[in-house]
Amino acid sequence: MTSRERVRRTLTFSGPDRVPFDLWALPYISLFRKKELESLQAKYPSDIGRPELSPAGGGEDEIAKYARPGTYLDEWGNVWQIAEPGVVGEVKNPALADWSALGRFQPPWDLIKKRDPGHANRCCDRTDAFMLSSVCARPFERLQFLRGTESVFMDLAYDTPEVRKTLAMIHEYYLLDVAWWAKSNVDAVFLMDDWGTNQALLISPEMWRAIFKPLYREYCEIIHKAGKFVFFHSDGNIEAIYPDLIEIGVDALNSQLFCMDIERLAAQYRGKITFWGEIDRQHVLPFGSAEDVGRAVQRVRKALWDGRGGVIAQCEWGKDNSLENVEAVFAAWL
Repeated sequence: MTSRERVRRTLTFSGPDRVPFDLWALPYISLFRKKELESLQAKYPSDIGRPELSPAGGGEDEIAKYARPGTYLDEWGNVWQIAEPGVVGEVKNPALADWSALGRFQPPWDLIKKRDPGHANRCCDRTDAFMLSSVCARPFERLQFLRGTESVFMDLAYDTPEVRKTLAMIHEYYLLDVAWWAKSNVDAVFLMDDWGTNQALLISPEMWRAIFKPLYREYCEIIHKAGKFVFFHSDGNIEAIYPDLIEIGVDALNSQLFCMDIERLAAQYRGKITFWGEIDRQHVLPFGSAEDVGRAVQRVRKALWDGRGGVIAQCEWGKDNSLENVEAVFAAWL
C-alpha cells in the first residue's frame, strides 16, 4: 500500500494497513540536529509530504531565517524578533499597531500570484506520498500578527469597523491562497489557527462561530469542491468547537489531545473526523521516558484507533525533545 493510499484510507475509514506517520521537525531540529533528523526519517519515513514552492515561500529558505537571534521583516510588514537560535520568534512591531496605517495597507498579493504551479505539481507527481499544501489560511493568527495580540482581543470585544475591514482583507487574501492550492496537485490543503489555552478557547465559542467559523466554511467549500481533503491545526483545548469543525467539513484535525479528555473526544467524535495526532509535547515528550511515551501512544490508540482509520500518528519534534522519545512515538505505533 502506498503512502498516498494509506492516508486516503485513513481519512475515509476504509481500513489502511497501518496508522500513517507524520513527523513535524521544528526549525531548531532542521538547523542544528540534521543528522538525527535524517536518521529518524530513514527509519520511520513520513507518509505525508509537502511540495516546495517556487519562487521561495517555504522550505530551507524559510527555516534559515531562524538560525540566529535578531529581527526580520515579514512579507506583511511585521517586525519579528528571534531570541533563541532555531526557535520561531514573535512579532514585536505589528504593521497595523496604529489604525492610521490601515488606509494604505495591502496584503502581499504577489506572494501568491508569482508562484509557479508547475513546480509544486511536479513535486506532487514524483512521489507516492500523500501531499499536503504549505500552511494556507490562518486568519486569526494573521490578525494577531498585524495588530498585536492584546489589541486584537480589544478590537474583537468592541467589534470595531477597523478590525472587520482588516479581517475581510485577510480573508480575501486567503480565499485566493486556498483556491491556488485547490487547483494544484496536492491531496489536501492545510489550514491553521491556534484557538485554545490549556483550559478553553481564547474567545467565546459564540464569538468564534459568529466571526471566524464562516471564513473556515468558505475555505472548506473551495477545497472540497476541488476534490481535496481539509487538514486543520489548532493548539490548546478546543473541545468546544470540535463539532463545528466537523460540521464545516474538516477531514483531519491536529489538536493537543492531552489538553482535553481523550476518551470523551473518542466517545463523541471517533469515526466522524480523523485525529491527526498528537502526543503530549508539553510534558511527556520533553520530560518523560521512552516508556512514558509508549504509554501515551497506547492511550491514544486504545481510545481512537479501531483498525478502520481515523488516526494519523503525528509527532512534533522540538529542541527539548530527545531523539529517543520521538523515535519511541513511531515505534509504539508499530
